[in-house]
Amino acid sequence: MKISLVSEHASPLAVLGGVDAGGQNVHVAALATALAADGHEVTVYTRREDPRVPERTAFAAGVQVVQVDAGPAQVVSKDRLLPHMGEFADQLAAAWTADRPDVVHGHFWMSGLAMLDAARRVDLALGGHLPVTQTFHALGVVKRRHQGLQDTSPAERSWLEPDVARRVDTVIATCSDEAFELKAFGVPSSRIAVVPCGVDTEHFRPDGPAAPRGDRMRILAVSRLVQRKGVGIAIEALAELVRHGVDAELVVVGGAGDAEHLEADPEVERLRRVIAEQGVTDRVTLLGRIEHEDLPQWYRSADVVVCAPWYEPFGIVPLEAMACGVPVVASSVGGLIDTVVEDVTGLHVPPRDPQAVAEAVGLLLAEPERRRRYGRAGRRRATGRYSWHRIAAETARVYQQLQTGSTVSARRTRER
Repeated sequence: MKISLVSEHASPLAVLGGVDAGGQNVHVAALATALAADGHEVTVYTRREDPRVPERTAFAAGVQVVQVDAGPAQVVSKDRLLPHMGEFADQLAAAWTADRPDVVHGHFWMSGLAMLDAARRVDLALGGHLPVTQTFHALGVVKRRHQGLQDTSPAERSWLEPDVARRVDTVIATCSDEAFELKAFGVPSSRIAVVPCGVDTEHFRPDGPAAPRGDRMRILAVSRLVQRKGVGIAIEALAELVRHGVDAELVVVGGAGDAEHLEADPEVERLRRVIAEQGVTDRVTLLGRIEHEDLPQWYRSADVVVCAPWYEPFGIVPLEAMACGVPVVASSVGGLIDTVVEDVTGLHVPPRDPQAVAEAVGLLLAEPERRRRYGRAGRRRATGRYSWHRIAAETARVYQQLQTGSTVSARRTRER
């Protein structure tokens, strides 16, 4: 198949760890690469953020990344990109009219807007029907529920995003919790396919070098530094453990820059206040951004990985930890409910509950055999359910079903 992926703000070429760069970048890059490895021809369309980057870049064998000129050729927060989606759609329509793909897959709601607009124009120009599917990666209704006034999404998202969900041929949800939310939008179950994110089980594996560490038990958090990711919760949990005599440390991987340039990250100042208030200055290390190839050694150095977000549409970090054979303590939210199996690969805790995190981590730190058992089970689950080869095959099956026309006819009816 000739496949077009649309990811307006999350380019596979982007540096991971910035405020608007993270799991979606990894997902799009890995999905494109795995689809191409199965013999498909993949083009990823993303908004140009740097005038020096060529229009087309060979990202991997069979994968091209195309820079779309829409708005200024500079980094713009994704929450400010909506006014440029019309121009983005213009460029997509021109590209697809000249070289029509077999299927288009949008990533994030604004990509969906541009994709639907462009697909409609391609249908008018060439006839027939260009099949489209959509992965949201996060839903605005969930974001508002948990962030309230801190949600910086444009107001238009509240009605445009559900409209995208209802208009595309199929929505590919990344977890069962998201599928439930989509049904509330009025999307019928017959047009929802649940295909999770994946993990590179060759890169993230238990064997290999581990980052240096001392005698203290090591808790690891890997996250973009935004408040809803729950790093502050992990710091408070560490302080609770220390007060109860546990000799532990917390290493935090993530941020907009390396350890020497973390001041550029607005969340760092707040986290440092929490660290000082909790009296754990000598036990918390903010490492900043770590290169992707170096991440496995940090997972391997940890006794427990804590993933304590307020909400999480999917969450790749638990998969990376599990693939490295490390047990996970995770909030019972979003995709983490699906990926982390209670008392098998880790433990679930309520969101925003440092005491619960401390109790779960303390239990695992005190029982090395349980940690080993969870680690082995996590590795088996990561390789058996979440390898990118399997995720790409499941995604391709959704594409093939779109090409049969069984869901396309429903979309045609809606657009008439």
